[in-house]
Amino acid sequence: MDIKDIQNLIKFVAKSGASEVKLEMEDIKITIKTGSEKSETTILQQAPIGMPQMSVAPPVAQAVPAETPSSPAADETSKYIEITSPIIGTFYRKPSPDKPVFVEVGDSVNSETIVCMVEAMKLFNEIEAEVTGKIVKILVDDATPVEFGQPLFLVDPS
Repeated sequence: MDIKDIQNLIKFVAKSGASEVKLEMEDIKITIKTGSEKSETTILQQAPIGMPQMSVAPPVAQAVPAETPSSPAADETSKYIEITSPIIGTFYRKPSPDKPVFVEVGDSVNSETIVCMVEAMKLFNEIEAEVTGKIVKILVDDATPVEFGQPLFLVDPS
């Protein structure tokens, strides 16, 4: 099981609403606990014989409370779908500094379109739109920190 599989498992558990999931295989043991306030992941891997055993635990992700729309501007954006950050990290609009941005305002996206990258613990994670529509607003500046659940883009599904 590689890091991408573990990240996909964390995303799946977060979306499923389960409070705790334990996965044990021959050489790996994973426990994912979620709650209304925080999400915690513990990963233990068996070290080869003769090697010291170590535990790998990513940072605890805090859920960001949703804001209630209180102004006319908020009502106008309520018809849009938000693409949110699935992890804590640094937001990048480009795959590298010399390449073009993944998406611009006005671009059409589908569920598999890569819209940005989020770097977490030296790993660059490609973030897919997971919705179909047109990008109407980019909510985060390039190379800035993002939180778990923070809105990154607004998409018009119509």
